[in-house]
Amino acid sequence: MDLPGLRREEDDRGATLKADPFAQLKLLDVQELDSKLDALRHQAANLPEVAELKELTATRGELDGRVRDLRVQVDDLTREQRKADADVEQVRTRRVRDQQRLDSGAVSHPKELQRLQQEMVSLDRRIAELEDVELEVMEKLEDAQQEVATLEEQLAETDRRIAELTEARDARMAGLREQAGTIRTDRAAKVGDMPADLLALYDRLREQKGGVGAALLRARRCGGCSLELNSAELADVAKKPSDEVVRCDECGRILVRTGESGL
Repeated sequence: MDLPGLRREEDDRGATLKADPFAQLKLLDVQELDSKLDALRHQAANLPEVAELKELTATRGELDGRVRDLRVQVDDLTREQRKADADVEQVRTRRVRDQQRLDSGAVSHPKELQRLQQEMVSLDRRIAELEDVELEVMEKLEDAQQEVATLEEQLAETDRRIAELTEARDARMAGLREQAGTIRTDRAAKVGDMPADLLALYDRLREQKGGVGAALLRARRCGGCSLELNSAELADVAKKPSDEVVRCDECGRILVRTGESGL
């Protein structure tokens, strides 16, 4: 069944479509609108905020992982410090008890006195060793806590920047969506009365040809592939009726003829 303004006589590349020249010319307006939509989609997919957000999100994940690992380390060192403190306190308590026994005069036997004095020397040495361990653990704990604090500051700054970029991205996306909505409304108005088969061919070619399905033939040159038609090709195009849909022999796109075509 033939549609108004369009008659299909053959199939696809070998097909001859008949469409009102005005409908063909309006196809260029549709192509311009579609190209604008493609440009908006490209902008949306390549917003600088999107790329930076991707990097920051990855950085934040790394920072968060390091913070969690360090917090585990801080917990381990905290327990280790408590143990070191307890060990030192236990030996100190024993030394105080021995010193009190010595000072009280309760130990008078020479051998017992000598043994007690030797034990106190040994306890002093053990206290020094344990205090060194205690100090080392304290230093490690302080370093780990400082690193956690530094990383948490970096996390907070990263989160702040992510929030800023997300807000900026969303604002720009909203603007792009608004522009796209206006263009789609204009496109719907343009294609409302256009022949369905002409639009179907155009849409199929647009998908196959990198977004350009129809191009102006200007000064003997195809606006789609930018190649100039030779004399024989131009003569063949010039012989075709104005309502016949012409395709570029090189790229297959719809060629729209106007007074600028050089025919």
